[in-house]
Order: sequence, then structure tokens, then C-alpha cells
Amino acid sequence: MSKPKIVFMPHANIQYSQLKPEKRQWVMKNSYEKLFDVVLAGDYRIAFEASGRTIELMAEQAPEVLAKLKQLVAEGKLEPVSSPYIHFMLSNISPEICLDSLRYALDIWEKYVGVRPAVGWNPECGWASYVPEVYKAAGFDSLVMDADSLLLSFEEIRKATGLTYDVQGHSNKNHLFKIEQYIQDKPEFLKFITNPSKAANGLNMIFRSDCMANPMLWFLMGATEGMRSEPVNVDELRTILENWKQRIAVSGSFIMPYAEDAEYIGTSAYFYVKQFNQARFFEHEPESVTRFKQLLDMAVKCGYEFSTPSEVIASSTNVFANDYVDCIENGAAWHGGTAKAWTNTEYSRIMDPVCFSIFTGIKDVAARLKQQLGALDADLNEAFKAVTSAYVSDSRWPPAPTSPGRFNVRESIDDMYTANEAIRRAMLKHGIANLRALYSPELMNSQIRAIETKLMAFNYFGE
Repeated sequence: MSKPKIVFMPHANIQYSQLKPEKRQWVMKNSYEKLFDVVLAGDYRIAFEASGRTIELMAEQAPEVLAKLKQLVAEGKLEPVSSPYIHFMLSNISPEICLDSLRYALDIWEKYVGVRPAVGWNPECGWASYVPEVYKAAGFDSLVMDADSLLLSFEEIRKATGLTYDVQGHSNKNHLFKIEQYIQDKPEFLKFITNPSKAANGLNMIFRSDCMANPMLWFLMGATEGMRSEPVNVDELRTILENWKQRIAVSGSFIMPYAEDAEYIGTSAYFYVKQFNQARFFEHEPESVTRFKQLLDMAVKCGYEFSTPSEVIASSTNVFANDYVDCIENGAAWHGGTAKAWTNTEYSRIMDPVCFSIFTGIKDVAARLKQQLGALDADLNEAFKAVTSAYVSDSRWPPAPTSPGRFNVRESIDDMYTANEAIRRAMLKHGIANLRALYSPELMNSQIRAIETKLMAFNYFGE
């Protein structure tokens, strides 16, 4: 009888809110490299996701870390997983931007790692009906999904758990165990977590859930912080894995218990900000590396077999059609929160309309010049990539009483200036600079300057 499979997928975002640019290399060395060292040294296999920008900066600032990633891929010990080039909320912006950024990220992976990942990750799992479409169009075979968002689309589960969505409350993370409590003996719901499934367009999907990931995160941090009498221990994790092993036996073939931020392996990342509103960011947490290894070893002791997203899909005898993804709430996100919470922060409300105006300008100028978004000239392509970068989610998050870093917001503003200047150059080179009804770089420059003044006058968390 075959062993149940288990997939671990840390995912990396070097553009993290409150992760200062000068500390990004430190995170690469103390988080990503430490994770790679664990996998290289043991009989382990994992998946690893990174945005295109994360891979690009790793190549520039820590090539020795990138070399270990390439080695793991070459040895078949790590399946690469890609997301957009820029870490943004897909459901909050134009599908045209999403598609371009997804394709560009695959180009970056191929350039620096030598592969084009077949598996995709959707940042924060923000949902809209076009998400499967843009991943399929970009060339992905499969997508890692959020089970909690799917399960909360069932009225039966909402009523049983009392969990609801609200853009003013961005996370139910510490309450999602209620979903597990309700579905634990219901194979008709467990099957979504223990089997691959397929969207209407043919995109394969596998699901992660906070019901496993959240206690594992607390274990990695070794934290109590007044929320528990003692930290999560290995016995609790053993119980979790044993319980899910029994559930797999009656409903499927695998689980994906840890699809969480890679930065929690080696650093505290955003844990103390997210959980307790404390101005503590990316502190050194070397014990979390040891604990992650303990977690991997515990999976083996419980009788699991390490696998990857593509492998669990290929080996499954029950990849069923999943029409329920069309019932996931538009604007939902992982942790029982919403992608729309990102659009309701002060930063989004100020920056998003300007980004949209710039993007509209790019399309209007391109149409006048008979250029397609996928085949822009150098200047308009620079503008497109810059305004995409300005949409990065981490300059818009989190809401009060916390905030992004001042530098996060600064980077988005600088991207807007870059995009506007590139459009100005394109209009000048093509002899249409006088067609200001089409787009006015001068007026837009004053618009960016106006929001810059407003945003830079804010008080930022931790200052």
C-alpha cells in the first residue's frame, strides 16, 4: 500500500512590507539559504515559490544562494513554483497586467534558474473569476489554491463556523481551525484538500489550508505572546499529521500542510506585526530553521512520503472537475481575509487611481502607435513594467494601526515617475508629444507629485 504524500511549499517575497532594501540580502542568506541547506543535506524534497523579482534580486545580491536553488532543482529535490514578477494582488488589477507579469516571471526563472515552472502561486490567494484564465494563458499547468476560501463558499460551512468576510477585517487566520473541526469527518469536503482537482479551463489545482499551516507557523516561531500557555510542540504537530493521515485514507492521496512564507524559516518575518501589532520585523530566528527540519522529520516518522505539486497531480487517480471554484467569493483571499482589504487602505485609495491612469495612458498611446501590450517598444515596455511594479501589494499593506514601510511606498511612487517619464519619451520619439489629449506627462507628473507629498507626510508604523 502506497504511503500518503506530503508537500511542503515555502514561498518567497523579497519585496515584503517593512523589509528594508538594505536587509533583503540578509534575508536571502539567513532564510532562503538556510532552507536550501536543510534540503540539500537531508533526504527531503519540497516545492519552493519565488516571485520573478525575488529571483532577480537573488541573482544580483546573493548568487551563491541562487546556485543552491539551481542545484536543488537539478537534483530533483525541489520543484520550482512561480508567481507574478511583482508581488501584487491579481484580483485587484487588470488581467492584462497579471498576464504580462506572470509571463515575465517565467522568463526570469528561465534566465536565472534554467527552468520555466509549471506550477503557479497566486500571491495572498486573492480571487477573481479570471485568475485561472490568466495562469492558463501564461503557460502554467497547475495552481496552488487556498482551501479555506473554497470551503467558505459553502453556506453550510459558514453557518457552522460563524466565519464571515469583511473588508474591514483582513484576516480570520487564528479561527480557521473551526473549518477543520467541521469537515474532519466529512469526505465530501476533505476531498478538496486531499486530491488535485481541475478548473473548467483545464488548469490543475491543489489546495493548502491554514488549519495545518497556522499551527506549524506558531511552532516555527516558538511563540506564546499571551495567546497560549506554552508554544506549539512536536506532539501537537504529530497529532495533526496523524489525524490528516487518517483523513487521507478515506478521501484522497496527499496533503499540503505548509504553504506559507519562506521568510518564517530563519527570521520572524511579519509574525509579530501580523499577530500582535508590534513593530518587530525580520528578527533573526535561527531556531525556526531547526524546527522546520523537525517538521520535515516528523512527517517521515508519521509515514508520509515527500512529494511535489506536479507529482501529486500526476500520480492521482482522482483529479476531479471542480466547478466550485466559481463559487469562491470575488475579492476573497487566504487567512479567511479579503483581497479587497488591500484596496481599502489609505495607500491604495491614493495610489491605485494614479496607477490606473498611467496604465490607461500606456494603452492609449500604444493603440495610437498600433502597438500591442505584448509587443511594446522599449519605452512603452519600460512604462508598462514600471507601473506594474508600482502596484506591488506591500506598499499598500497593512491597514491601521500598522502600515507598510515608508520605503515601500517610496518605491511605488518612484515607479510611477519612471513610468510617466517613459511614456513621455515614447510620445516624443514617435512625434506625438503634442497630442496631450491622448496623455499628458506634464499633468500626470503633477498628479504623482501631489500624492507623493500626501503619502510622505504620513506617520509610518515603527518610525
